[in-house]
Amino acid sequence: MRNLVPIGWFGIIDAMTVADALRTTTAPDSTGRSAEQPVVVSGTSPLADGFVSRFFSAQHYQRFHTRAPRYDAENAFFTEDFEELVAAGYLTAPLPAALGGSGLTLPELAAEQRHLAYWAPATALAITMHLYWAGSAADAARRGIADVDWLLGDIAAGQVFAAGHGERGNDVGLDDALVRARRQPDGSYRITGRKVFTSLSPVWDQIGIHARDDSDPANPVIVHTFVRRDDPGVRVEETWNALGVRATASHDTVFDDALAEPHRTVAVHPVGPVYPEYITVLLSWYLPLLSSVYLGIARRALDLAILGAQTRTSLHGDIGRHADKPAVQRQIAQAEIAFEAASALVDAATRQEPGEWPALRALAAKEFATTTARSVVDTAVQVVGAAAVSRSHELERLYRDVRTGSLHPPNSDAVLTAIGAVALGR
Repeated sequence: MRNLVPIGWFGIIDAMTVADALRTTTAPDSTGRSAEQPVVVSGTSPLADGFVSRFFSAQHYQRFHTRAPRYDAENAFFTEDFEELVAAGYLTAPLPAALGGSGLTLPELAAEQRHLAYWAPATALAITMHLYWAGSAADAARRGIADVDWLLGDIAAGQVFAAGHGERGNDVGLDDALVRARRQPDGSYRITGRKVFTSLSPVWDQIGIHARDDSDPANPVIVHTFVRRDDPGVRVEETWNALGVRATASHDTVFDDALAEPHRTVAVHPVGPVYPEYITVLLSWYLPLLSSVYLGIARRALDLAILGAQTRTSLHGDIGRHADKPAVQRQIAQAEIAFEAASALVDAATRQEPGEWPALRALAAKEFATTTARSVVDTAVQVVGAAAVSRSHELERLYRDVRTGSLHPPNSDAVLTAIGAVALGR
C-alpha cells in the first residue's frame, strides 16, 4: 500500500510504505527471530533532525543527560555542566567575533537551546538567563540602540549575568516594581528590596534588575540597571527547593542599599507598559529562548513515549505492540501536530520584524509554547502509562520540569491580557 508520509520539514512525499517511513530496521531477538528496532523520525527531534551544535558533541550531551537526574535528586546546581558550557565558549555565543564570541543569531541560539534542553532542561533554562543579556546587548549595540559596550566587554571577559525581575507580590512584571531605586547626585542608584527566582545564584557576577524610582512621586519611573555581586549590600539567600528545574539554583537575592553605578543603567521608563526600544529588544531575545527550552523538554518527553510505545507489548487481541493501538497512534499524532505548531510559532518569533504585532508574537510564542509543552508531556505520560510516574523514569522529572513554563514572567494572564487588548484595539 502506498502512503503519503510527512518527512521532517520537507513536506509530503509519495515515496514509501508506512514501514519504510518508520525507518525500522530488523535485528534478531533472543530467540533468533527478527524484531523491529524503535526509532524516532520527526524532523523536530534531535534524534532525527540532523542538527549539529557549534559547541557540543554527542559526548557533551551524553554527560549533561547523565548528570541531570543527580542534580534533580540532590537539588544541586549544575556545576560540572556549567564548567563545560564555559569551556566550550557557550556563554559568549551571541557576541561578535571581535569580542571573542561566535556571532550566533537569535534563531541559531534558539536551536542550540532547544537541543541542550532536550538533554538537560534545568541547565538550559538557567543559562538562558545569562544568554538573553548577551544576545540582546549584542543586538542593541549593532543597531545603535543603547550604550552597552561595557556589558559586552564584561561578558567577553567571562562575567556571568543573572536576571532579577521576579518579586513576590508583583503581578505586573516589568511595568512596576517593589524593589526601590534611590537616585544619587552622581547618577548612580541605591537599590533596596528582594528579588526571587534568580537563577545561576552560585555563579553570577552581576545581576540585571528593574526597580522603581519614586524621587518624583508624581512621575515614578522604572529603572533597568545592574548590581555587582561583590557589593556589600548584596546577599543571596538559599531558598530554592522547587517542584522542577531544581538544578537552576534560583535562590532569592536581597539588596540593602546596594550600589548600581551610573554607567550600568541601560533604560528608564514611566511606570506601566511603556518600554523603550532596548527593553523591547531584550524581550525579543528572552521570550523565544525561554520558549525553546520548554519545547526541548516536550520533544524529549514525546520521543520517550514514541520509543516506549514501540517496545511495550500488548495483550490486546492480535496487537503485538503498544504502538499498533489506534488510541496510542491518535495521541501521538495529536501531540506531534501541536508540537509542530508551537515550533513554527517560536521560529517565527525569532525573526524580528518592525511593527506592533510582530513584537507581540514573542509573547504569543511564549504562551503557546509553554502550554503546548505541558500538554505534550501530559500526553507522553499517558502513552507510557504508570511507569512514567516512577522516580526512576525520566518522564517523571520532565513532567515536573515542564510545569514552570507558564509561570515565568510575563505569566499567562499578563500575556493574554496584552495580546487581547491589542487585538481588540484597546
